[in-house]
Amino acid sequence: MKDLIEFIVRSLVEKPEAVIVTETEGEQATVIEVKVADEDAGKVIGREGRIANALRILAKAAGAKDRKRVTVEIITKEERRNG
Repeated sequence: MKDLIEFIVRSLVEKPEAVIVTETEGEQATVIEVKVADEDAGKVIGREGRIANALRILAKAAGAKDRKRVTVEIITKEERRNG
């Protein structure tokens, strides 16, 4: 699932080498964090969050066959600074 999200995000951005995707698996849920270059954040989120929502839907569909909840989080510059 991580590979799918990483492939899609790298296809969307101007700086694919700056994309970092991490996957944290729990017993019932999986969290996929996507970090991109600051100038590419808007491309990954999309207008009104449409691309981010599409990524979440794809991840949930892929996780459904394994009966796992999947969450995709897009980490922005402000979140990195505060977190």
